[in-house]
Amino acid sequence: MALPDGFDLDEFVTRVFAEDLGKGGDVTSAATIAADARFSAELNARQALVVAGIEIAQAFFRSLDAKVKIELLADDGTLAEHGTTLMRLSGNARAMLAAERSALNTLQHLSGIATLTRRYVDAISGTGAVLLDTRKTLPGLRVLDKFAARMGGAQNHRMRLDDGILIKDNHVAVCGGVAEAVRLAKSANTGLQVQVEVDRIDQIEPALAAGADRLLLDNMDPAMLREAVALVARRVPLEASGGITLETIRFLAETGVDFISVGRITQSAPAADIGLDYSLEGGSTRS
Repeated sequence: MALPDGFDLDEFVTRVFAEDLGKGGDVTSAATIAADARFSAELNARQALVVAGIEIAQAFFRSLDAKVKIELLADDGTLAEHGTTLMRLSGNARAMLAAERSALNTLQHLSGIATLTRRYVDAISGTGAVLLDTRKTLPGLRVLDKFAARMGGAQNHRMRLDDGILIKDNHVAVCGGVAEAVRLAKSANTGLQVQVEVDRIDQIEPALAAGADRLLLDNMDPAMLREAVALVARRVPLEASGGITLETIRFLAETGVDFISVGRITQSAPAADIGLDYSLEGGSTRS
C-alpha cells in the first residue's frame, strides 16, 4: 500500500467513523433497508482528476463489511479521465451506505489536492523548477494532504516545525536582522539546514555570509527573482514563494529558481467530483 510512512490507517478509519456514525450508526438505512439487502456500486470520476486516497476509501468499506468484494480500477497518482470507473463494489447495502460518505469525503478531498497540484506541476514542466507544498494543511490531516500533493507530483517541504529551520520575517525582526538570525540559528548546532526568508536583494549577501544553506525569496516579482538568481550564482538553492497562482507560476519558474512553494495546493484545492452509483442485487426488500 503506497500510503505515508507512519500513517495508521486503522486508527484513521476508526476516528472518522466515530465522527460520522456516532453511537447509533446509520439509523436511516437500518430503518429502510433490509439487513440482507446487497448493493453493487461503481465509484466514478465525474471530472478529469488525479487519484489520491483510493486505498483509504477501500478501507472504509472493508471495515464495515469484511466480505465486500472490491475491484480497484485506478491507482493513486494516476490521471483518470471524466467518466472513468475507479472502483467496483459488491456487498451489504447497509454497510456500503454507512461507509459511503467517509470514503467519498476522503477520496474527494485528497484527489482534489492531487488534481490541483498536477496543474501546477504541468504549468512549470520543462523549466527545471520543482513544486513544493507547505504547512498550510487541514489540522489533523497534514500527513494525508502532503501525501496527496506527492501524488500530484509535488515534493514535500517541512512536515513539521522540527523538520528544518526556516527563518521568516518575524524571526528576523526579533533578532534585528537577517545575518544575526542566521548566525543564531547556525550556532544552535541542530544539524538541520538553515533556510532564511528574504524579500529584498540587499538581504541576500548578509544571509549567505552568515551561513544560510538556502534562501526563500518571498513575494519577489520575476525581475527581482532573476536578479537574485544571478547574484547567488547557484551558491545555495533558491525557493520562490508568496501569492503564486497558476497564471503566474510559469513566469516565476523561468527565472531560474530551484523551487517554488505554493500553499494553495493544500489550503484551497476544491474537492474532486467523484460519485458512487448503486444498483440493488437480487431484489431484496425491507423485512
